[in-house]
This record gives sequence, C-alpha cells and structure tokens, in this order.
Amino acid sequence: MTTRLKLKPGQKGTKKLFAEHGDALVCVRYRYDEASGTRIKTVELIVEKISWQPPARKFGDNDLVSVRIGFAEKDLMESAKAAKGRWNPEARLWFIRFGKIKGTTLEKHIVLMVS
Repeated sequence: MTTRLKLKPGQKGTKKLFAEHGDALVCVRYRYDEASGTRIKTVELIVEKISWQPPARKFGDNDLVSVRIGFAEKDLMESAKAAKGRWNPEARLWFIRFGKIKGTTLEKHIVLMVS
C-alpha cells in the first residue's frame, strides 16, 4: 500500500471532512492498494489537547557524556573526533561535550552511566 497524496485541511479533497471535523482535522491521506485495486482515504484527527511541560534536560551543553560507537562505524568515529571527543580505551567509550553532539546522530549513542 502506497501513500500518494497528503493534503492539509482546506485543500481540494478535504473540504467535506474539514466541514465535518473543523480544527480537529490534521490531514487527509489517499492510500492506494495495488493488490486489491482500491483507494483508501484516511484522516488524522486531534482527539485531545492538554497542556504539557517538556521534561527537564538531562545534560547541559558543557556536560561530558559517554558515547558508545561500534568499531566498524568509521563515520561516527570521525564525527566524534570532529566534535573534539576523547577515546577512553579502558572504558571503551568516547567522552564528548554534549553541546557538540546535540541534535546529531551521536546523541543517540549516549550511554547513561549509573553511579
């Protein structure tokens, strides 16, 4: 099944659904099933809206974080070097300032140390 079209509320092809659901309508998708030869219209609706506070940040920009990078991941190692990371062979981890890797793929490789 493939999605060929994703429409925002108010665009042609969404007017009836927009009239029915109003501001709760997020988008309308047209999906096509080649096996059965059918077109499926799906809608995304907002069903609840409540206030929310994002969780407190775990690390400050100057905090040193430990990052585990596999031996074969050469591109990540180069990124760690570019971010001024230091390799610790005893711990087998890279230590890098969080501010240098925030928002990069290295952020997903952070190892939380339990003290």
